[in-house]
Amino acid sequence: MRCILTALGLLLSFVLNASDFDGIVKGKVFDKNTGEPLPGVYVVYGKNLGTTTNAEGSYTLKTSQGKLNITFQFVGYESVTREIFVNDNETIELNIGLEMRVREIDQVVVSANRTEQRIAELSVSMDIIKTSFLTENHITDAQELINKTPGIEVMDGQASVRGGSGYSYGAGSRVLALIDGLPFISADAGNIKWQFLPLENLSQVEIIKGASSVLYGSSALNGIINFRTADATNVPVTQIFTEAGVFSKPQNHNWIWWNAPRKFSSTSISHLQKFGRTDFGISGNIMVDEGYRRLNDETVGRISLKLKHFNSNVEGLNYGLNLNSGYNVKRDFLLWEDADSGALKQSPLTAVEFHGTFIAIDPFISLKKSNRYQHDFRMRIQSSLNRLPTSEQNNSDAFSVYSEYQLWYRLSDFLDLTAGASENYSKVGSNFFGDHHSLNIAGFGQFEMRPLDRLKAVAGFRVEYYTLDGINDKVIPIFRAGLNWQAADYTFLRASFGQGYRFPSIAEKFASTTLGSIKIIPNPDIRSESGWNTEIGIKQGIRIGEITGQADLSLFLMQNSNLIEFYFASYSEGVGFRATNLEQARVYGTELEFALIRSFGAVNFTATGGYSYIYPVDNSDTYKDTVIYLKYRRMHSGKLYLNSNWRKFDLGININIRSKILSIDDVFLNSFTRELFLPGFYEYWQNHNTGYIVFDTSLGYKINERFTISFAVKNLTNTEYMGRPGDIQPQRNYSIRFSGKF
Repeated sequence: MRCILTALGLLLSFVLNASDFDGIVKGKVFDKNTGEPLPGVYVVYGKNLGTTTNAEGSYTLKTSQGKLNITFQFVGYESVTREIFVNDNETIELNIGLEMRVREIDQVVVSANRTEQRIAELSVSMDIIKTSFLTENHITDAQELINKTPGIEVMDGQASVRGGSGYSYGAGSRVLALIDGLPFISADAGNIKWQFLPLENLSQVEIIKGASSVLYGSSALNGIINFRTADATNVPVTQIFTEAGVFSKPQNHNWIWWNAPRKFSSTSISHLQKFGRTDFGISGNIMVDEGYRRLNDETVGRISLKLKHFNSNVEGLNYGLNLNSGYNVKRDFLLWEDADSGALKQSPLTAVEFHGTFIAIDPFISLKKSNRYQHDFRMRIQSSLNRLPTSEQNNSDAFSVYSEYQLWYRLSDFLDLTAGASENYSKVGSNFFGDHHSLNIAGFGQFEMRPLDRLKAVAGFRVEYYTLDGINDKVIPIFRAGLNWQAADYTFLRASFGQGYRFPSIAEKFASTTLGSIKIIPNPDIRSESGWNTEIGIKQGIRIGEITGQADLSLFLMQNSNLIEFYFASYSEGVGFRATNLEQARVYGTELEFALIRSFGAVNFTATGGYSYIYPVDNSDTYKDTVIYLKYRRMHSGKLYLNSNWRKFDLGININIRSKILSIDDVFLNSFTRELFLPGFYEYWQNHNTGYIVFDTSLGYKINERFTISFAVKNLTNTEYMGRPGDIQPQRNYSIRFSGKF
């Protein structure tokens, strides 16, 4: 009832205020160089006051008389503010030309150094994914989104940045996922809960490539992925979409097991608005996927809430609460029946139904004073319940409390300090893992220096303490350093070095179960992983005539010790898989990324992509005279995304290229064991581990200012390809989406 009254009050206020409009400001907004109209430009003249331009670039404001400051904002263009005076019953025409900027160079990020900085000024490699990419490509799965980024592969839920990780059967992660800078890793398996990431309300996704443990702690050994949620602006924004799709037949018709088409659907809504000094945001999503494989269906529902209040008595003080929650029912695909006719059929022995409940509550408070210092205190209270109705011995409850204090202080005009402390308490109860509790306490500090106008340097350290079930681990000190030199207006050179580490997850130490023919054996003596990463790179802004964009080239080297792999062997507890410190890993390579934007009259064209080359080898003394490739890595990968829009039409083509997997577990190739787990796999692997190219395409039509309809085809050529052994990836599928923004 209170919500209804509030809504009626806002409506009444709008009606009453409408009668106060005394003047009109109208006009068009266009590209200053081409003269083409710009739809979707924000035209703002006060808190909760403003509009957006229509498809022809036109806008109209009804306002009271007096002085106005009108700001025109559009992504990729320089903002413009105009001051005008409106008289009673006057109509003013104000046309504005916006100038395109080298927007990739100017993008602002926070993940690299925990403070806002231009991406060009960083000393580490970082990629940014904008929310428009999700919409244009019909992406509703966070794993699919990250897989579209050059140099990154998510294999069956486990992310690898530049070959820093392989595949470890769903336990542990060397890449740390964050939501608004706070860890989003489960306390039991130590993995990423991809299905609960809030894709409905994102501003952007920031990905750091390389060791990031100095600022973010354990699980950031190989990099971080920070999902930054969007804040409310002066203009309320509501976004919705509903999508439905169907899987077509696989290339190998012997694999068809269904009588009716397999369908999937998704519906999403998000809303952001300011109420006085309070920012409010809410979003939700429901996804149903019947699955193209037998006994591999999934249903997910999630909801997120954002509240931020700006104190009226203390300047720079804000506080609030974020909430992310979800529930899913699924059956993961583990082993196929056979390669001939059952590659898309899961063995009933491993088809276990899973029910997951997740909630994370994040209270925070921040105080910033006159661009001189800032205090931030944040918490994440996280709980996950895993229930397996037909396999209750594998149920688990995980609870964690993460808290963090951070200080940013400008010591002088050329020296900033970022410092803080964090704690993470976890408690796990399970027949699968056993009952355990842990405590992780850390302190960190980083100096950012500007000794010369165009030179920036960073140096940081972290000290970490960890205890599990009352047993103390050794104190871990680690360091990082980096340089960035602006050699020319759009040329930035960088170099960096960073150490990393990762404590084993509860699952890697204590998991003990049997799924079908797979037996998992615990290893409580497993040791922590450690390593370092170094790179040099150049970021070059491009502005040639009407072409703008950037190119980025980097050379990198990673060295890691005691990497944890699940290894199949005969142990005292029996024959099966057990987490073991096997690899002394060395990965070096190069990566080239680019983004180009060009207008041809009324047609706007964008090309983004990249190529990664890695050389991943086991550097153990045992293999000094032999090249042994690290498992589940690919030497070459490339991605290209082409997008063009003309009037109300938008066309996109996404190309993903990967070379063959260099090495896999011997248990799947050895003549004594290979038929035990995956019948027919060995011969299939010999013939099909050749690399692949996958094409996705989409076509959108803007119905009016608010609504768009689009059609997408993924895996256009119906390419047959595989991730980890036995994991056949989706065949060609079609989807149609209706979306709105108002």
